[in-house]
Amino acid sequence: QVQLVESGGGLVQAGDSLRLSCAASGRSFRNYHMGWFRQAPGKEREFVTTTTWIIYDTYATDVADSVKGRFTISRNNAKNTLYLQMNRLKPEDTAVYYCAAGRTPGRNPSNYEYWGQGTQVTVSS
Repeated sequence: QVQLVESGGGLVQAGDSLRLSCAASGRSFRNYHMGWFRQAPGKEREFVTTTTWIIYDTYATDVADSVKGRFTISRNNAKNTLYLQMNRLKPEDTAVYYCAAGRTPGRNPSNYEYWGQGTQVTVSS
């Protein structure tokens, strides 16, 4: 079992930065594939970025085209924490952001068994 708690969301202006955190409890955090997804009102939950466990402390990163070059995912296994650094935010980044963990990697949200409660990010123009 893994429990995830996101924090760091808020209301910012276009061009600003935010860093989201996802604190994980449970065993074997380092072996889980982790990701950030988001859901805007009236839309389906969508992939943002993932960090896929390869071997030992080696991970592969995948990033959606819409945020490439602006968002960066990272993880601190010693702290059981996943991060999302978001720079040059745009109004279209407004959504609830969710942290997810699972044993199957990929961009499909259904691959991930564990989800946080979400944190709201609102970007004003």
